[in-house]
Amino acid sequence: MASKSLKETIIHETIKLYSLKGFESTGINEIIEVANTSKGGFYNYFASKDELFYEVLAEAQKLWRERVLGGIREIDSPIERLFQILKNYKERYLKDFENFPGGCIFITLSVELDDFRPDLVTEVKRGYYGYKNLLKNIITEGVERGEFEEDLNISELANFLFIGMLGASVHYGVDKSHVILEESINSLINYLIILNIKSKEEKS
Repeated sequence: MASKSLKETIIHETIKLYSLKGFESTGINEIIEVANTSKGGFYNYFASKDELFYEVLAEAQKLWRERVLGGIREIDSPIERLFQILKNYKERYLKDFENFPGGCIFITLSVELDDFRPDLVTEVKRGYYGYKNLLKNIITEGVERGEFEEDLNISELANFLFIGMLGASVHYGVDKSHVILEESINSLINYLIILNIKSKEEKS
């Protein structure tokens, strides 16, 4: 039990460091220090820094799903699901300083690793593609149920929401302004509301 706890500690402390500094600037010695362990304790669980990266990424993705997608299955309306995702993203993910003190870990890693570690950044991008597909599926259901216009460009809207959320993350990571974060997410919600109103007007 204690050994498992040490592995979890190493992973969670590394999530914080990656959020703040990225992969390349986070050394094994620093991880060992913040996890309050030894090199033996580290290498008992991870053969290399790369191996740790994949476990850290998997745990960060799990935390992201819990915070951003939490509760949406209980919501019947597709557009209301999108509203909840955006609100969760703002309140439960971007403001989660305990786990992500430096902001969105995926943006930090993708920007840093894109040029010199394409093998690692591929795993990060796979998560992006999965999330955009989720958005597309929800929007498609919204079109089918009349919450959006029938001729809506689903991929375009999914990309708009995805890029808007990334932009909100970057902006918030730079200045930590709650006001700007609120405005950024609300602008996405308001756009969805406008699309929903247009759909209703089309039917009337």
